Amino acid sequence: MRILIACLFLTLSHLSCMSQTDYHEKLKSIYKGTVPLMQPEALQEAMGRDKELIILDTRSPEEYAVSLIPKATFIDYDNFSGKEVEHLDKNSKVIVYCSVGYRSERIGEKMQEMGFRDVHNLYGGIFLWKNQGRLVVTPEGAPTERVHTYNQRWSKWLRNGTKVYE
Repeated sequence: MRILIACLFLTLSHLSCMSQTDYHEKLKSIYKGTVPLMQPEALQEAMGRDKELIILDTRSPEEYAVSLIPKATFIDYDNFSGKEVEHLDKNSKVIVYCSVGYRSERIGEKMQEMGFRDVHNLYGGIFLWKNQGRLVVTPEGAPTERVHTYNQRWSKWLRNGTKVYE
């Protein structure tokens, strides 16, 4: 019986690691490396000490309506023109994020072209943020477990929280 339990534990541990490894491989395949990455733990630390930090949620209105990283400001990826951020100090530290980091990297590139000097893309997006047990809130500021996963296919990468995709 002990051997069976040990084998089951090792199998589940291996599957968990493989899933995590698969996620990181997926991220490597979609990032172009044009915008410096910021790890979720570094963003968490910066949120606690840097009052001037700018966090931009670059997802769709439907995704943002479900949940966001605290203190994030919404800018719509599909309708981004640059006007949404032109009032910001180009020397400010800016963190952009989306579900996994693809769309936010594109917005980060546009911001760099506009002259922003300290733009970072949140590695793994809101998915990794939530997978690591970090707080997400509704637009009204209430804690929630819900995260919009863009669509059903991408929902497999969210392992912690309630998946929403409609």
